[in-house]
Amino acid sequence: MNKKEIYEELKRKPKNVRFDVLCNAAELFEFRFRGGRGSHRIFVRDGMSEMLIFQNVKGKAKPYQVKQFIKVVEKYKLLEEENV
Repeated sequence: MNKKEIYEELKRKPKNVRFDVLCNAAELFEFRFRGGRGSHRIFVRDGMSEMLIFQNVKGKAKPYQVKQFIKVVEKYKLLEEENV
């Protein structure tokens, strides 16, 4: 899957996203895994003040965290990078 397909899938179903899918999506959008404790994973990206924090709850990501990821992608126009 490319960035656009994953973005559309996450946007379409933010309530039913597997935790590992969200983490892989963050890495696809060039976020770096920075660490985390327990069920939390922190992702950062150079040039951005936002930190993405995802929590694994029985293999699923929390819907509000999926929506935060989508907002960051839209705010920084990360889908447009693929076309450059």
